[in-house]
Amino acid sequence: LLVAINASPLERGHVLLLPEPARGLPQALTAPLLRGGLEAALLSAHPGLRLGFNGLAGGASVNHLHLHAFYLGRPLLVESAPARPLLPPPRLALLTGVPAPAFLFYAAGPADLEAVARDVCRAAERLTDTGLAYNVFITRGDPPGGRGAGGERGLRVLLWARRPAFGAKASAAFSVALCELAGYLPLPAARLFREITEDEALRAIREHLLPEPQLLRLGEDLAR
Repeated sequence: LLVAINASPLERGHVLLLPEPARGLPQALTAPLLRGGLEAALLSAHPGLRLGFNGLAGGASVNHLHLHAFYLGRPLLVESAPARPLLPPPRLALLTGVPAPAFLFYAAGPADLEAVARDVCRAAERLTDTGLAYNVFITRGDPPGGRGAGGERGLRVLLWARRPAFGAKASAAFSVALCELAGYLPLPAARLFREITEDEALRAIREHLLPEPQLLRLGEDLAR
């Protein structure tokens, strides 16, 4: 993986991870790239390293294959909120107790990375086949059922299914991609930071997501 400094960073240490950039691969998530991101998250001594992927029509700014990676020095709800299992844990769960519901995959340790990368990419491909866009977020976090007595944490991989969107929306207060869906809002202007309300932010995020009945049906399909 080539590590490139992001010229428009969202946070400290914001870089792009590029697999074989000379090949000009399109922005469609692959298992080798995702596994590389998962390994980076596990190898880092910094618990605040987050990684993610914006798919085409889901906030990707360019059509070349890359992951985002950056440091965030604050916890996010998506790291600890319990999820409802869709397949035998910890393979696939539905995370609903957060502003942007997501499908949750979990890797307890290095032995799980290959299977998780494969499962996430298979699910993302199925979303694309149905005409949906997607975003992915990687963070250290609790098992889907919540932290156990031992307090062990692994890697949570969140997959959001969303309505496809092309170009900037003139009425949007801010763009909605992997950071915003995960609950971190790097707002583009100081005035917006001072004036935006929680309800306004939630509306801006949720207008890109699927209605709950459709999300549940999609979860049942992914669990087959």
